[in-house]
Amino acid sequence: MNRQDHEKWPDLAARNCGGSVIAASDESFAEKEALIRPGRPVFSPKTFGGKGQVYDGWETRRRRTPGHDWAVVRLGMPGVIHGVIIDTAWFKGNFPPYASVEACAVDGHPTADELTGWVEIVPRSLLSGDAHHHFGVSDERRFTHVRLNIYPDGGVARLRVHGDVIPDPAYLSGLTIDLAALENGGLVTACSDEFYSAPNNVIASGEARNQAEGWETARRRDDGNDWLVVRLAGAGRIQVAELDTRNLVHNAPGWAALTGIEADGGEFALLDKTRLHPDTRHRFRLDSDREAVAVRLDIYPDGGLARLRLLGTLTPEAVQKINTRW
Repeated sequence: MNRQDHEKWPDLAARNCGGSVIAASDESFAEKEALIRPGRPVFSPKTFGGKGQVYDGWETRRRRTPGHDWAVVRLGMPGVIHGVIIDTAWFKGNFPPYASVEACAVDGHPTADELTGWVEIVPRSLLSGDAHHHFGVSDERRFTHVRLNIYPDGGVARLRVHGDVIPDPAYLSGLTIDLAALENGGLVTACSDEFYSAPNNVIASGEARNQAEGWETARRRDDGNDWLVVRLAGAGRIQVAELDTRNLVHNAPGWAALTGIEADGGEFALLDKTRLHPDTRHRFRLDSDREAVAVRLDIYPDGGLARLRLLGTLTPEAVQKINTRW
């Protein structure tokens, strides 16, 4: 599967979005938590600990009994899975020759033993060492957990689970929420430039700890400006906008503007072109009562943002649509 077909969607399992590896059959050589660690795996040759070469990934012991190893991941953002990446980076003589992935939907806070209804979303497939393996998923159901099975044992550096977030409507209806947030169903659907970092970073959970955890463009050498479009969690009225340039000391935009996009494609000004400061959390009270389904952020001329927050309320019709998807 073409990586761009599913990597445009957020990683539902990412640790920085609330994902957790809640159980594994074995983690004798390298801890299971590394499977969903942000960033690319790193490796230092001839770095030995008490259990052997240190790996940035999950590695099980050599299996001498029948069966196979597995790890269960609770998705930080439950949703419809469109693609899975199994990355065996740096595992060359100790990678599993085969792997499969299962998924299930159990709400609340179940333990691994309480998970039921597993369905196979990636069949048992051939793996190679030190490689990215991309697998498309066609199941349209919403899932909350995945289980990575490796046959019979070995090491996997990273597991990525890309898909469309389906939020729980119980935490959206009748409340002021961040309409742009990934965890609420927001998504960056278009972007002028993502040279340094992915645009979906700007609507991720939590605070950006460094420049890499925000959105940053290349330097423009023309008269244009950079921009991105965020699909909101649903149609709603935006009351507060937050544009955070935290960590961007010498590469923050000089100015920014926000434009609301209506369901019929009409546009209206949410925030006129406004000066921004480096390394600053800017908050603006908005006075428009028009409903938007998406928002365009323009930055002038280039640079980056750590986070974009758009606080508001969903319309009753939007809540009904989310209930239907749920």
